[in-house]
Amino acid sequence: MKKLPLHWKIVIGMVLGILAGILFSNFNGGKQFVGDWIAPFGTIFIRLLKLIAIPLIFTSLVKGISDLKDISSFQNIGIRTIILYVSTTIAAITIGLILVNILKPGAGISPETIDELTQVYAGDASITSNIQEAGQQDSGPLTFLINIVPDNIFTAFGNNSLMLQVIFFSIIFGISMLLIDPESARPVARLINGLNEIVLKMVNLIMLIAPFAVFALLAQIVVNSDNVEILQKLLFYGATVVLGLILILCFYLIVIYLYTGKNPGWFIKGIAPAQLLAFSTSSSAATLPVTMERVTDHLGVDNEVSSFVLPVGATINMDGTSLYQAVAAVFIAQALHFPLEFSDQLSIILTALLASIGAAAVPGAGMIMLVIVLESIGFPADKLAIGLALIFAIDRPLDMCRTVINVTGDAMVSVVIAKSLGKLHEKPAE
Repeated sequence: MKKLPLHWKIVIGMVLGILAGILFSNFNGGKQFVGDWIAPFGTIFIRLLKLIAIPLIFTSLVKGISDLKDISSFQNIGIRTIILYVSTTIAAITIGLILVNILKPGAGISPETIDELTQVYAGDASITSNIQEAGQQDSGPLTFLINIVPDNIFTAFGNNSLMLQVIFFSIIFGISMLLIDPESARPVARLINGLNEIVLKMVNLIMLIAPFAVFALLAQIVVNSDNVEILQKLLFYGATVVLGLILILCFYLIVIYLYTGKNPGWFIKGIAPAQLLAFSTSSSAATLPVTMERVTDHLGVDNEVSSFVLPVGATINMDGTSLYQAVAAVFIAQALHFPLEFSDQLSIILTALLASIGAAAVPGAGMIMLVIVLESIGFPADKLAIGLALIFAIDRPLDMCRTVINVTGDAMVSVVIAKSLGKLHEKPAE
């Protein structure tokens, strides 16, 4: 009998998790049972993925760079990667702004709904902490460059939110290996190669429990879902975001087809397990090990390309999140009758782009980015909590959806760059 592909196992786990969540929601003590006996397995799975994320980034980046013949090859990949990531992010933000200005979902929110959402969520600890954290961030134009450079590499290696600093160190380390005598670099290269093989095997072992983990994650999300009536009132806003994400996905598939000549179904089939995990975990960082495995082994992207493009993308390329920033910011302005000029919308594009660079690839980072975007257009500070309260109830499911696009965008760019460099190999998806 043919072995069931991993993505179908994950889909089955997701469906059963949703059904289990609905079932337990109807029993007294069901929510606590899921929290005590089911949810921990999902948490363990995410921790395992985060556990190997930084070792994987370091070993794969150093290996990929040190395997290059000369420094010009690295420059070729690096410049193309940055240009493509910035271009897709700007496209995503623009799509979001066009949609929210045409559909105007905020215009349909009644004052009663605003009052209700404010009473329920404005004092929520998550909202207040996001506002405080955003306020603590230096807003200087070159702050993101400062944040890229670590002052203690061991601190960076010990904190997943400092992944961009790990990438910076790994790139410098790999370039330095390229520039020294090959005989001197060979022992370190052999060590890095061995470590990389071990980490990749760890990814394969962790993925064996993926279907059970997504069952636990989805069951937990369902039993903890917010008031259904409030979610219904925000349906138009949520639909606007999802429509934008679908348009971005179509844009990716068109690019894949036109540039590589590959069937879009080939791309979706190859990346599907990573997409499903991104949906379940809401974390590009946690999904990164799986994304790298799928892109390299199932889409045929040379490790030299994927080992650089994907770790960088997981940190600086957040197309789905950037589109969400645009839609959410204008939605809040519409609902609270805050006028936006054309210059304000241009400011949203620039601020959302800069905020996405170096933002933590973890659940909830989008809320902090949104505060920064709202402040950039002069949104009143005393209304920030009300604005976040408007979208807080539906943020979790939208976070799941936009993370799928974040991961898919990383994979698309890696395929395009590999094709442009002649490093896209013919490997059938399994």
